[in-house]
Amino acid sequence: MRELHFKDNFWNTDVTSTAGYDSIIQHLNDGKRTCKEIEDFMKARAVIEEKYGKELLALSKKVCGSSEMNTLKRSLDVFKLQTENVSLSHLHLAQTMREEAKKLEDFREKQKETRKKVEQQMDVLHKQKAAQYKKTTEAKKTYEQKCRDKEEAEQNMNRNATTSSSKQQEKLYAKTQQAKQTAEEADRVYSQNVSLLGKMREEWLNEHVKACEFFEKQEMERINTLRNSVWTHLNHLSQQCVTSDELYEDVRKSLEQCNIQEDIEHFINLRRTGDKPPAGYMNQQKVPWYESAFFVCCASLQYY
Repeated sequence: MRELHFKDNFWNTDVTSTAGYDSIIQHLNDGKRTCKEIEDFMKARAVIEEKYGKELLALSKKVCGSSEMNTLKRSLDVFKLQTENVSLSHLHLAQTMREEAKKLEDFREKQKETRKKVEQQMDVLHKQKAAQYKKTTEAKKTYEQKCRDKEEAEQNMNRNATTSSSKQQEKLYAKTQQAKQTAEEADRVYSQNVSLLGKMREEWLNEHVKACEFFEKQEMERINTLRNSVWTHLNHLSQQCVTSDELYEDVRKSLEQCNIQEDIEHFINLRRTGDKPPAGYMNQQKVPWYESAFFVCCASLQYY
C-alpha cells in the first residue's frame, strides 16, 4: 500500500490559500500541547511518588515491635529496614521521572526553535505571494481597462474619419496612439507581474514541499519520542514493583525463619521465675486457748 505524505496531500487550487499549510501547523501545535501535557503528567506523578516515599520513610522510622525478642524481633527489624528501602526506591523513582520529564521538555523546546525558523520563512513567502498576487490582479485590471480605452479610441477615430476635419483627425489619431502606448505599457507591466508571480509561485511550491517534509519528519520524531517516553515511564513503574517485591521477599524469608516455639522458649529462659509453684495451705485443728504454746509459756513464767 502506498504511504501517504504531507507534501502530497496539503495543497489548494487557490494560489493565495494557505489552508493546507495551516492545517499542518495546527496539527503540530496540537502535538506540542500533547508533549506538554505528558510532561506535566510525569512531573505530577513524580510529586506523588516523592510524597509517598517521604511518608513511607517517616513511617519506617516509627517504633514497631521494640519490646519483641528473638526471631520475631529480627523479622520485624528486617520489615522496617526494607520498608525504608522501599521508600528510598520511590524517592529515586520520583527523581528519575523528573529527569524523563526534563528530557521531554528539552525535546519540545528544541522542536519549537527549529520549527520556528521554517515557519518564519514560510510566513514571509506567503505574504510576498499574496502581495504579488494582489499586485498582479490590479495590473490585470489596469491592462484590461487600457485595452478597452485603446479600442474605444480606435473606434472613435474610425467613426469620425470622414466627418471630422483634418485637425480633429490628427487629435483623434494622437489620442489613439496615446491609448495604444498606454495599453502596451499596461501589457508590459501586467506581463512582468505575471512572470514575477510565476517565479514566486515556483519558489513557494519548492519551499512548501521542503516545509512539508521537515514538518513530517518532526512529527515522526515527536510520535516516536512520546511513545518511547511513555514506554520508559511504564518500565520505571514496573521496575519499582519488581524492586518493592524483591525487598518484601526478604521480609517474607525472614518471617519464614520466625520460630514460634523458639521464641516461647527464649522468653522462658530469659524471664523465668522458677519451676516450683507454692505449696497448698495446710488445714490445722484449733486448740483451746489454755493449751496454746503462748499460754503455756506465759503460765510457766509465773513460777520464777
